[in-house]
Amino acid sequence: MQDFSTPRIKGFHAHVYFDSTTLEQARTLCEEAARRFPLKMGRVHEKLVGPHPDWSCQLAFKPDLFGEVIPWLALHRNGLTVLIHPITGSDLRDHRDYPMWMGTMRPLDLSCLEDGEIEYDL
Repeated sequence: MQDFSTPRIKGFHAHVYFDSTTLEQARTLCEEAARRFPLKMGRVHEKLVGPHPDWSCQLAFKPDLFGEVIPWLALHRNGLTVLIHPITGSDLRDHRDYPMWMGTMRPLDLSCLEDGEIEYDL
């Protein structure tokens, strides 16, 4: 029997992917998002971090900002790939079962993620 219960969404992460040729474009996009919205911009990682297959920068925001941040990213990402996932408390399920993609879907390395409870500061 399928479980149709809905986990509580505590927030969202948008991971902006880039490489050496799009580094400044990604940095500008993330910095502008942080200026426009009350969200937390993570570091601009010029290396692979966690399950991500490309360099990335994380934008973390509360659920009430989804309707503003996601459309803005859709219109301003200018070809960059963005992974968006809810924060439900399980990194594994959030990345494996609930991801949304803007641009080309990329393979994630889920081996470093756990299904246990995790909390993020939003």
